[in-house]
Amino acid sequence: MKEININIFEIIGSNVAVSSDAGQKIFNIIDKTLTQDYIANLNFNNINLLTTAFLNTAIGQLYSKYLSEQLKKQLKLSNILYEDKLLLKKVTDRAKEYFKDKKNIDNIIKDTLGDE
Repeated sequence: MKEININIFEIIGSNVAVSSDAGQKIFNIIDKTLTQDYIANLNFNNINLLTTAFLNTAIGQLYSKYLSEQLKKQLKLSNILYEDKLLLKKVTDRAKEYFKDKKNIDNIIKDTLGDE
């Protein structure tokens, strides 16, 4: 299977991956790569700051379209710092839980916050 290197630094033009807009750019590339049945290798080289806003958009929303098993096979990470791996684990765990029972969780949130 062909592997596509996705250099986050080069794509977002910054060493800080903090915004959901930047995350959406990465998500779109990953999504296109996966739909072509390629392996997406996310390269975090030169990324000095990473936030959950970026990760939720770039990676978390993948769980709305793809099964965990497929992502394990087709999504690879390189040059990611240990503390960023921990942050990513939290994001992916939450995404898996949310998309597993999205309708029920949305209803709980709606009930809690009201119909505003």
